Amino acid sequence: MTDPLVILITGGSSGIGAAAARMLLDRGHRVAITGRDRARLDRFTESRGRPEALLSLTADAADHHAMRSTVEATLKRFGRLDAVVANAGSATPDSVIDGDPTRWREMVLTNVLGPALLIRSSVEALRATRGRIILVGSVAGFIHTPGNLYGATKWAMTGLAENTRRAVTGHGVGVTLIAPGRVDTGFWESLGGPPEGQLLTAEQVAESIVWAVCQPSGVDVNTVVIRPIGQPV
Repeated sequence: MTDPLVILITGGSSGIGAAAARMLLDRGHRVAITGRDRARLDRFTESRGRPEALLSLTADAADHHAMRSTVEATLKRFGRLDAVVANAGSATPDSVIDGDPTRWREMVLTNVLGPALLIRSSVEALRATRGRIILVGSVAGFIHTPGNLYGATKWAMTGLAENTRRAVTGHGVGVTLIAPGRVDTGFWESLGGPPEGQLLTAEQVAESIVWAVCQPSGVDVNTVVIRPIGQPV
């Protein structure tokens, strides 16, 4: 195996982020994860036996100072940064036509501002390692759903990925958008439960994240769309 990589994952204590962190740790890499819930972070860390290769940090992905601090803490602990994964996100089940606007602010900040802040906070370190930026978007960022503001935030993520690629590719930094379809995670709890039909597992999506992180030097995979077999849109 080559030298272990250092990867920072936002929203890394559960769901897709936690699955990716587990896989990366199992393959000998070093991982920093962030989340807003300290207890959940601690449970994940305990489940892994508190390894030296894992750093868990309490942080709000939509807070600029918090993101800068997480990058600094990762560099202090591991000495470098090879990839960041903007995975933190949230959703509301309502519509811009008749929904509850008081629920939208947190979602928009987390899903749109959050990835931008992670990029801004980490880009200097990634230039130094010719590293990678992984953005976890959604099929909803390619297929319109009537009135769906969550989908609009994921369209923003789709645009951010290409805008960022064009800004950093000349510095040797790769950018990959991972856009999953329906995934069986706690994401659906706030939406009244998962839809009917086949769902991806968090581990299946995480495999694509790990694959993108571990691409050979000089290779830039830009967009990966993953659907479960049977998802019609």
